[in-house]
Amino acid sequence: MMHGGFGGGGRGVGGRMGLYQEQEEGGQLYDHEVVLRLMAYMRPHWKRLLITIAAMFVYTGTIVAMPYMVMLIIDDFIGGDNLAGLNWVVPIFIGVALVQYGSQYVNQRTMAFVGQRVLYKLRMDMFTHLQRLSMSFYDRNEVGRVMSRVQNDVQQLQEFLSVVLVTLGDVLSISGIVVAMLLLNFKLGLITLSVVPLLFLMLMLWQGYARRSFMRVRKTIAVVNSGLQENISGVRVVQSLNREEANVKSFGRANADHLGANLEATKFTAALFPAVEVLSALGLAMVIFFGGSMALEATIEVGLLVAFALYIQRFFEPVMNLTMQFGSLQRAMVSGARIFEILDVEPDVVEMEGATPLHQVRGEVRFEGVGFYYKADEPVLRDVNIHVEAGTTVALVGPTGAGKTTIVSLMMRLYDVTEGRITIDGHDIRDVDLDSLARQISVVPQEPYLFSGTISENIRYNRTAATDEEVESAARAVGAHDFISRLAGGYESPLQERGSNLSVGQRQLISFARALVANPRVLLLDEATANIDTYTEMLIQRALGELLVDRTAVVIAHRLSTVRNADMIMVVDDGHIAERGSHDELMALDGLYARLYSYATDGVGEDGDVVFGEQPKVADDARDGNAADGTWLVTMESPRGTREGTLELAVQGSALTGTWSGPQGSQEFSGGSIEGVTLSWRVEMEGSMGKMSLNFSGSVEGDAITGTVEFGSRGSGSFTAKRTESGVPAE
Repeated sequence: MMHGGFGGGGRGVGGRMGLYQEQEEGGQLYDHEVVLRLMAYMRPHWKRLLITIAAMFVYTGTIVAMPYMVMLIIDDFIGGDNLAGLNWVVPIFIGVALVQYGSQYVNQRTMAFVGQRVLYKLRMDMFTHLQRLSMSFYDRNEVGRVMSRVQNDVQQLQEFLSVVLVTLGDVLSISGIVVAMLLLNFKLGLITLSVVPLLFLMLMLWQGYARRSFMRVRKTIAVVNSGLQENISGVRVVQSLNREEANVKSFGRANADHLGANLEATKFTAALFPAVEVLSALGLAMVIFFGGSMALEATIEVGLLVAFALYIQRFFEPVMNLTMQFGSLQRAMVSGARIFEILDVEPDVVEMEGATPLHQVRGEVRFEGVGFYYKADEPVLRDVNIHVEAGTTVALVGPTGAGKTTIVSLMMRLYDVTEGRITIDGHDIRDVDLDSLARQISVVPQEPYLFSGTISENIRYNRTAATDEEVESAARAVGAHDFISRLAGGYESPLQERGSNLSVGQRQLISFARALVANPRVLLLDEATANIDTYTEMLIQRALGELLVDRTAVVIAHRLSTVRNADMIMVVDDGHIAERGSHDELMALDGLYARLYSYATDGVGEDGDVVFGEQPKVADDARDGNAADGTWLVTMESPRGTREGTLELAVQGSALTGTWSGPQGSQEFSGGSIEGVTLSWRVEMEGSMGKMSLNFSGSVEGDAITGTVEFGSRGSGSFTAKRTESGVPAE
């Protein structure tokens, strides 16, 4: 079931009230609920966690043991002239060093494995949960914020998992060193540790300033990323409005703020390490002064003095690590809370227990007293009653925001009705298995959304088991086969993000093929031909004339002339069905539909548009070849500037052929069409940047043609043409 493009019509969401705002000043150092839930993710790996903790204890033991062994070597062997004893002490010392290396390797390797498995499970749980969440969740929450939680916050938790275990190791190291010093010599141990209160006072002051500085870095990089994403996504608009220079200046200001924030944070980071080194040197100086005095008085031996010097150096390293990990723990707690906030959101649309599978249906659809709202105090639909008989086409028309798209969204069960019920062949769709419901319905949204992959994969998206023959048949039915076969890779041609390497019309044709290959009983078209040229629309409408036979179709249209032949036209206004009937009945009623139709046609009449289910008509002047036959001088406004060329047009019935001549040479074309005063054609050009399709659509008024032209993935523009005689514009 395709969700893209729905949920807009009639929406009264207003300001979004979804996930809690980002916490700007960090979070708790320890969040009991977050830690407990993370432990649940670690529980399947408890054996490896025990190995990690055991390795950590061994590693800490080696850190404490090595200065002690140095003391023994100096006092008992070197000082005691027992050189023979060195023969077995030195190998033991080397063995301890190897144990230290091995235990640290096991600790890091096992910890990384557990951390990555936990992150893998979290990401899978997040993605699966986001797929299940209802459209109302995405109505309330910006995609960027949701993406940040899936990517950045989950990644932040990786830091948490490593920081927790490293912190535990640092605490063990500090504790072991303190205990060792006090046991070796209580008096000297107290003297040496007298610098610790000064150290913690300094760290508390540093944390206060550094925390604000680091938070400023996070805020400024968010602004930089936001500006970068916005300008890259909207680069076509930026260039068309000549906003490059202004945007560079704006981005420069944001980047400069980020630079200033980073330099300030670097200043605090740079100040911490020398300060800790000074305190470490002060502690070492106290060991040398007081310990040296005690050694001269023979109160202690030289080996113990050396051991204390080594201990004091090892003491400050984990202290500095703990300081730097303070901010990481805060950020991890916040990230964990954000992740579990999403995982705790319950979908509004859920499949009831024991839901009935919906097998092949006829396609009869009923809305019985349906009411719906996005916000409780702002109803979108009120007492909507619709009966769509199987195999018929119903058109929904009405002003923007009246609720047409909402009606279609409710049929797909993207939302649940708040009043009444919707049935298909008598089955309340809330009692039906969601997968089986999706198999009966296909939708073509106004904005075609294609996924990264090949063209065939996108056509198969709603029915992966479709054969190559079925894929090609669906593409032929909607007129997409010709342009697909011209691509270098054919149906296996790769698509860029959202199909950006195809024109809007080509993307919409693939969207139609994707809907049809699923062989649905109910077809939903939400302004599906609004963004395509007249020629492409003609191809689709011709195909639909056959494809809608024995299928139920619900069509949303703003161009009312395209739905004149619908079996039933329903006018939606302010959340209810204001009028219903055939085109002639509604025109005779002289109500809202008649006014809308008058605005849409602007008094032109009814022959200018292609009609659903009807073969396109050809005006008499087009049949005679008088409207477009001849030579035309064309001026195009493209994204790369103004281009000129000459166009030779020949009309035979509704078919349009000709020759395009421009700076890059001449190219004949066929397959164009003319319907009344509306005409369209496509020219395939070979230029310096490779093949390019020019898709023209416009209308003839006397000796002038005006319209639009699409340049494939390179954008779109407009054109004007003047009729000429021997290359001279007609007077």
